[in-house]
Amino acid sequence: MKQPFSWDYYSDQPSIIRDRALKRAMRRSALPSLIKTFFIALILLPIAILLIPFIPRRSLTGESFFGMGVNLDKEPNTTPYLIDELGVKKLLIRIPLWEMEKLHEYVAFIRSFTNKEITVALLQDREHITSPTLTKDHLIQIFEALEGLCTTYVIGSTINRAKWGFFSVNEYLDFYAVAYELKKTRFPHLKLIGSNVIDFEYHFTAHTLFNLAKIKFDALGSLLYVDRRGAPENTQMGFSLMEKINLLSSLISLSPKVSKELIITETNWPIKGTAPYAPTSEYECVSEEDYSDYMVRYHLLAFASQQVSCVYWHQLIAPGYGLIDNREGLIRKRSAFEAYKTMVSHLQDAQFIRYTQRSNEYNLICSTHRGELHITWTPTSSPIYTYKAES
Repeated sequence: MKQPFSWDYYSDQPSIIRDRALKRAMRRSALPSLIKTFFIALILLPIAILLIPFIPRRSLTGESFFGMGVNLDKEPNTTPYLIDELGVKKLLIRIPLWEMEKLHEYVAFIRSFTNKEITVALLQDREHITSPTLTKDHLIQIFEALEGLCTTYVIGSTINRAKWGFFSVNEYLDFYAVAYELKKTRFPHLKLIGSNVIDFEYHFTAHTLFNLAKIKFDALGSLLYVDRRGAPENTQMGFSLMEKINLLSSLISLSPKVSKELIITETNWPIKGTAPYAPTSEYECVSEEDYSDYMVRYHLLAFASQQVSCVYWHQLIAPGYGLIDNREGLIRKRSAFEAYKTMVSHLQDAQFIRYTQRSNEYNLICSTHRGELHITWTPTSSPIYTYKAES
């Protein structure tokens, strides 16, 4: 990344832009796009909310629901063994476009996993956003280098945060169009995921789904964090996690720009006492015990919605927010590691039957090869797995 943009290697995200004059200037230049975002959202979001009760429930199973983010710079030699231990079959690997000199290392890292479905998330910087020629050249190199290893790509990340390089939806649409044109002309077998808005800021999502750009997404990706609200059952502007998911599905059902698939490409909670590795302030951080419970309950609610085809947890190894803490060169599995492993073991062959919520009691019922699985929890308790003979 080039200044004033920089990468924070502690929290694995760009640093906050300190140049306020630059941010003001860029936002002024993006004003036409921002106005368009406002009016599109003003019209479409109310319609999407009204149509939520009429969204058809999909038939999604646990087999392809669980995904894990892994990084080249986080214990690459140990990671494949840890992934096998977890039992997860789908991986998301981030490749920053400003690290093209390491492409051969990323290819080798991806090759180190066997019998895994790999999705690659391509991270942008300002240089690639403003140079379509550079982006095209680097995308071609990546697509060719990973031929036979990966066919699914997340194009861009966190498009509604200035520190990630985008100052408007129009800029993102132009950036995505480079990848889409390559798909049409040279790589028709690829699956491209967009638009990758972070948090409950669906006015940006609406603009990416309703526009005149000559693009289409093969699936909608969302970095659907709810960590700033505490427990996953908590609400924001009256919307619970499941209701946020349903609203996204409603927008997808209305849009001609996207295939009818929703993928949560990133989510987690920051962990107390891990600064400077935590990606937020200490105020939003939670204990390791709460992190474990929130993680499992997030997955259960997303699965119960029957609208999300996969949740990629961010991520396996990270001192500030991962299942494993690797500070001082030690591999310490947090309680969340075992909780995730247990969850996958119960749900990897699950078929949804029904979900109920009464007051603060939640119950998810699924069919499995081991019998009818009942999972119960409250906003203050860990989920309990029990089996009953299927009637």
